[in-house]
Amino acid sequence: MPELPEVEVVRRGVDAWAIDRVISRVEVHHVRVARRQERDFAADLLGVSFRCASRRGKFLWLPVRDEPYALVIHLGMSGQVLMQPTDSSIEAHLRFRVTFADLGREMRFVDQRTFGWVMTSPLVADDGGGQVPEVVAHVARDPLDPLFDEFGFLDRLRSKDTEIKRALLDQSLISGIGNIYADEALWRARLHGARSTASLPRPRVKELLNHAREVMSEALDRGGTSFDSLYVNVNGESGYFERSLNAYGREGEPCPRCGGPIRRERFMNRSSFSCSKCQRRSPDRVW
Repeated sequence: MPELPEVEVVRRGVDAWAIDRVISRVEVHHVRVARRQERDFAADLLGVSFRCASRRGKFLWLPVRDEPYALVIHLGMSGQVLMQPTDSSIEAHLRFRVTFADLGREMRFVDQRTFGWVMTSPLVADDGGGQVPEVVAHVARDPLDPLFDEFGFLDRLRSKDTEIKRALLDQSLISGIGNIYADEALWRARLHGARSTASLPRPRVKELLNHAREVMSEALDRGGTSFDSLYVNVNGESGYFERSLNAYGREGEPCPRCGGPIRRERFMNRSSFSCSKCQRRSPDRVW
């Protein structure tokens, strides 16, 4: 699933191509892509324009100029937002399409697995004095957000009795971190994901948070992580941070730091990767 760096790459591309252009046509090509909104929301977008592209965690939205609502996009497992010439071939898994009056590049939402979705949502006030779509209001700020409350996060995290990796994936606690970057941040911090949040001293949690920021910033600089053709930017190009991963997807390979073998473990119906030597399991926690 695309995580913060990948969604931010897409946000920047949409912001560069789709802002202040009048929408002339909206097409929904698959009923599941709009499953969160039963009514026909295309009318909300005809004749209007977007004023910017925003993001919180893994959610992308485009506020409509002079209107109290926004178009919200969640990429799901395999969603792509592409800015394509109007005369380019239609993608096999096109789900949603926005055409602009200037007949320049159009915005297409392509999703092979159709777990992603689009919808319009009213804007509500957030805790920073701005506005956020109502459907996104429950999502915590991400660690690259200038208004991220680090002290509040540290307090809430240490008050929980759960595994540290579960906490990192809790989007109501901190957003944008998914399986890949959680494993990479934990590797950098020399922590196993099963460590109890209550057992971690505050400096260790802060160190882990800084590692999460670092790894996601580095991934963002490299266009994100692409293991296959499902994640691409708005121009259809893959990111290349996969080459820089130290733990995730490296089962059986030597740890770049200590040489111990990278192990793969089952975790929340997915896989978790860590070094068997320098990321030891907590003795009282078993997945």
